[in-house]
Amino acid sequence: MALKTTYAAALCAVLLAGGCTFTEDALFPPTGTVDQNAAAANPPSLGNSSFEPPGVTAGAPTGTFVGQKVGSLRNDLQQLQATLSKQNLALQAIRNDTMTDSQRYHGTIAAIDARLQVGTTPGNPILNQQWNAAQGELDRINEDVLKMTRLSNEVTSSSALAAYMLESVRAARQLSGAVDEDHRQLRILEDETNRTVVLIERLLTELSDDVMRQQRYIANERQNLNTLAIAIKNGQLYGSSFAGQSGLAAAAYEAAPMAAPRTPVTSDAALVTIRFDKPNVAYEGALYTAVKSVLDRRPDAQFEVVAVAPYGATPGQQALSTTGARRVAEQVTRSLTNMGLPASRLRQSSTTSSGIRAEEVQVFVR
Repeated sequence: MALKTTYAAALCAVLLAGGCTFTEDALFPPTGTVDQNAAAANPPSLGNSSFEPPGVTAGAPTGTFVGQKVGSLRNDLQQLQATLSKQNLALQAIRNDTMTDSQRYHGTIAAIDARLQVGTTPGNPILNQQWNAAQGELDRINEDVLKMTRLSNEVTSSSALAAYMLESVRAARQLSGAVDEDHRQLRILEDETNRTVVLIERLLTELSDDVMRQQRYIANERQNLNTLAIAIKNGQLYGSSFAGQSGLAAAAYEAAPMAAPRTPVTSDAALVTIRFDKPNVAYEGALYTAVKSVLDRRPDAQFEVVAVAPYGATPGQQALSTTGARRVAEQVTRSLTNMGLPASRLRQSSTTSSGIRAEEVQVFVR
């Protein structure tokens, strides 16, 4: 339960999970609403253009050497366009497969989210099976992207060949021994070759855009699966991975007008304090909520995970206490990276305190 405070308040603490507290609006006043989950739920759009070649105009033989050259170049262009037609069909088939695989993947994810939404047991084996199925479906989408990449390499070769053919057609116009009909056919052939070059370049550009968008999408969804695995383990519905959310939040944050000046972050205000005073402390739900609230307001935030050890009566006890605090701090750090927070935005440190009886981990915003 969040407590409404003024911006001048030093802290706003909420008790969660019997061992975890976090502060919210006192550190980061709201600056606008960011609907991240709705944006993250949709796969990237694929191009929808069709790249059917325009065809090659037939020409009558003229009996000259240049006329023979024109006939040879025309045959080469026909073969190139036949290859382009096959590549276009392959692209449309890959797009259809990708759309089907994406629908299947998001259907599985939606089923898992729906079950978590109404509540379920921690580590539900049915949800674990569905998670494994979703991972396999995402792997199939990745295979589709690999097919796109291979096709892009083939189209790149076609692009180079088309550029060479265009130069060859233009060079043929400089050959001696041609009649007017040869030059007329060469002009037509040059126009058709040029249109083929443009079509191949458009295909290559759209295909490259599809590959890049899908690669980013798959990387983000793998992070979302990691976060979903944590949600299944705890039987709680989280949101999407921080890896995708922070980028979306950044764009919305820059576009949204600020409702009030941001309160500076003070170094003594821990965003989250997790007390490991009993076995199996369920802290990940509260941790996710706290960090998400920060990234919604300050997408460029960095975090420090501090291991806090109680004082020991002897040097040996102090060493054991410090080791235990560092171990649970590493556990919290792993949870954050599994939720998609980049390791480059995390740092760890340790300290001791006489006011606690068990190891604590405090997460600060920097």
